[in-house]
Amino acid sequence: MSKNKTVIAVCIQEPFEDGSTLDLGMIHGDDLKFVHQAFITDTIANAAKVDEVDIRLYHIDDKDRKKLVGIVTEYLTKKLTGKASEKMKKSFSIHELKQDRWGIRVERVFNDCFNAGYKHVIVIGSRTPTVSTSQILTSLKMLQKSDAVFGPTPEGRYYLIGMSGSYQIELSNFDWKSPTIYSEVAQAFTEKGLKWSELEIWYVVECPEDLELLARDINQYRYEGDNETSIETELVLERILSNLEH
Repeated sequence: MSKNKTVIAVCIQEPFEDGSTLDLGMIHGDDLKFVHQAFITDTIANAAKVDEVDIRLYHIDDKDRKKLVGIVTEYLTKKLTGKASEKMKKSFSIHELKQDRWGIRVERVFNDCFNAGYKHVIVIGSRTPTVSTSQILTSLKMLQKSDAVFGPTPEGRYYLIGMSGSYQIELSNFDWKSPTIYSEVAQAFTEKGLKWSELEIWYVVECPEDLELLARDINQYRYEGDNETSIETELVLERILSNLEH
């Protein structure tokens, strides 16, 4: 392990998982795979801009997932420049997980990272391409003063979970299909006397309505002069929409 004490763990989600489906309307088949690949690429690229952290990519032990990870890794290694490029070379690693339900896999990610010696662990899923580097930095600052940090979605779920010090709550004990999963996990921390912080409400991209939010935020990033956040997602969607129009 590197000298860094903080790790950002990107955990690849499956198309249909724990009541969470990836249904983007007219985008399906190979195009849907390309969009998900872009989501993962953008998430790692955003994390790679954060100083003094390691990045771990977790995926299930599956032939197609290994192929996907290989494509994403090779692309980022060639595309990224400067500090982000160095991070991919020195502070990025890939890890496999058994094909268990989501709560068990997230629990294993946290335990794996803490057992590797990290003091602060941030876990992000693979459907959050518009979570910017600044949002990740905010979560890390919160985690320096809290036992946990949560990024809630409007549906009462998570787009980010972080823990500090050690693994405190067994996430596998919860029903991740529950519409109240956010409040259930937060309450468990409170009952243990643990301090937790809350990020702004954000969203994961799983349905056509979420695509509208994504397009709005990408436009806002570009208006503000940010031409990098979610760029791969933007390019893939532009190509898909162009093909649909023809």
